[in-house]
Amino acid sequence: MPASSLLCAWSPAGDRSAERASGSGVNRAVGAVFLLTLFLTGCTSLPADYERMPSYVITDTDETTLGREAAEFTAAHPGHTGFYPLGSGLDAFAARMVLADAAERSLDVQYYIWHADTTGRLLAERLLRAADRGVRVRLLLDDINTKGLDPKLTLMDQHPRIEIRLFNPFLMRQARGLEAVTSFRRINRRMHNKSYTADNQVTIIGGRNVGDEYFEAGTDVNFEDLDVMAVGTVVGEVSAAFDEYWNSEQAVPLSALDTRKPDSDEAKALRRRFQRFRQSVEDSPYMRALRQSDLLKRLEQGELEFYWGRARLVYDRPGKVLDDPKDPTNQLMPQLRPLLSRAQSELTIISPYFVPGKQGVKSLQGLRERGVRVRVLTNSLAATDVSIVHSGYARYRKPLLRTGVELYEIKPSGRPRQSRKVRGIGGSSRASLHAKTFVVDRRWVFVGSLNLDPRSVELNTEIGVVLEDPAFAGAVADWFDSSVRDIAYTLRLKALAGPDGDPADPRYVQEWIAYEHGEERRYETEPQTSVWRRMGVFFMSLLPLESQI
Repeated sequence: MPASSLLCAWSPAGDRSAERASGSGVNRAVGAVFLLTLFLTGCTSLPADYERMPSYVITDTDETTLGREAAEFTAAHPGHTGFYPLGSGLDAFAARMVLADAAERSLDVQYYIWHADTTGRLLAERLLRAADRGVRVRLLLDDINTKGLDPKLTLMDQHPRIEIRLFNPFLMRQARGLEAVTSFRRINRRMHNKSYTADNQVTIIGGRNVGDEYFEAGTDVNFEDLDVMAVGTVVGEVSAAFDEYWNSEQAVPLSALDTRKPDSDEAKALRRRFQRFRQSVEDSPYMRALRQSDLLKRLEQGELEFYWGRARLVYDRPGKVLDDPKDPTNQLMPQLRPLLSRAQSELTIISPYFVPGKQGVKSLQGLRERGVRVRVLTNSLAATDVSIVHSGYARYRKPLLRTGVELYEIKPSGRPRQSRKVRGIGGSSRASLHAKTFVVDRRWVFVGSLNLDPRSVELNTEIGVVLEDPAFAGAVADWFDSSVRDIAYTLRLKALAGPDGDPADPRYVQEWIAYEHGEERRYETEPQTSVWRRMGVFFMSLLPLESQI
């Protein structure tokens, strides 16, 4: 890894792509750069000299189309929340498109990543069309992944019904790498939240960003993920959390930043490009598949069935990125930890980036000592998109296995038996796990953006929902039971005789067990990886970076 990259913000690509600072090898430049750094270090605090216009959720939406339809679902379940799982990437994208078309009053949209690819452009065009109908669109994006998007975002922001704000933005728009160095402490903390709410009546929350790899439109790797579409009580909680972020000092209007303001001709040209693009992909294989998605079929046939239960939203406060990241009043984990620790029989963890740390290992060991079955599904080295995170996880495998925790690492080509109830997780021919889901005692389920690693827990802001419903929890756990051996390697410790041949003094090595076509295959090194990649992970594991991954 280039030394210069250590100076930049670590963030989950795909979910963790990072800006890389450019550097010079010329010795004479070192002193100048150092002086410039000192000069600029105090000059990149968030701007305050602009007119801040607070805005809040539109609540009088009961008579909208979505309001009436949501009322039909919730009438028989007062005080409860209905969840429809979006395991399939096609279903997840279709749901967002449908809500954009159905919204009549408002769309509140919050994301960590929004790519300018096929799905990103299609959804942006849908938001633009909603605004043309008079829908108020509030788009809140984390700024770490918006490089190169300023012209497009600024053009959209000029629409009278669209406002865009950037969370914890770069102020040096053309010198992000330099600002990542001079303001590392601030830039290093990001908004990882994902939510999408229409008319304060229906919300989508989960692990997906906006981009082809999240919606089964990727040509290389597709991220296997889980969102939920919700109606009922939790929707208002999501809207309130959005308002808190939108009106925070960390959410800066795009118009207050140093971006070039395009003229009306450029705005018209952008609109024409959106329209031409939509027309060019209208009959593409992806759009044909989208029109045949399971969700659209169920909507057409009136067969959309929700899981119902008591739900609550858990999230980090936006001030977490500026205040002490260890302050529990700003953190999600103190809200979630009692749920995980109350497990009596079984805890199932699905997390693409899993770095439990010594305290996490100790907590899971405590559960095992109480007789709780603990199962963890994460990415294998061959499947992960972020080797540095894998290096942080790998050091904890043996300690976890010794406590009796069951570890499974997803294969890059796993294709599970798809559950009708939780369809889509692990369904790509070339897959990387991206879902963040925990199941406790087959009764409670968490779905959200939180990875179990130090970056999510201590640095980034995260969001998720907890649903108490044995039917939904059981469906996720049953999916795990039926699929995990097919889509993942099972890890075991293999005992070897001690140095003197005494079997009472065993040493242990890790084994990866694959079950393929009814046969068992065993590996003593990370399957489907090169020696060079394994060496790279080993050397990264020697670096003191665990708090940043």
